[in-house]
Amino acid sequence: MDALSEHAVALCDRGGLGALTVRAAASSLGVAPASLYSRVDSVDDLFDLALDRVLGSDSSMAAAIEVKDLRGLLLAYFRHLERHGWACQIIGMRAPRGPNYLRLSESLVSMLNDGGVSDPLGASYALSNLVIGSAMTAPIAGDEQATDIDAGTAPLYSLFHERRTAEAGNIVADAIDALLNAWSYRPA
Repeated sequence: MDALSEHAVALCDRGGLGALTVRAAASSLGVAPASLYSRVDSVDDLFDLALDRVLGSDSSMAAAIEVKDLRGLLLAYFRHLERHGWACQIIGMRAPRGPNYLRLSESLVSMLNDGGVSDPLGASYALSNLVIGSAMTAPIAGDEQATDIDAGTAPLYSLFHERRTAEAGNIVADAIDALLNAWSYRPA
């Protein structure tokens, strides 16, 4: 399974989510597609393997989980998803439940609980969704800033738009801080 998950990640990193098929994985491994079906039921299993493998092999994510710094972990997760944009698409289709994602979820809930947040699971979902959505839209952040805004239709938005630089990492960091402050999060 290690070789299969490794090849699944490589296919996604090279060609995006659409590049990962049972046939492509089999070809990459040098085996017949039918032989993969003894290990996986469908391409969905390949998606799960790739998603969990790429998270588990990310040393910056492992370090961030170990440090127990919630903000740092969320920003590391954002950068991880920026590097592997296809992972956001998989998460949008199915809840990740592999061991590496469960460790990430446990770490988030644990830190939020220890930090005094009243609904650690709800807060974890909110923060994860913020990070995932931000990573999905990060590639177009520069385009959004370059787009002209009709000041007649949206005068206040247009004014603020002119003043704002759309660096995706800063935007997600500000949003994380705002949520943690709203929840009166206090690091343990």
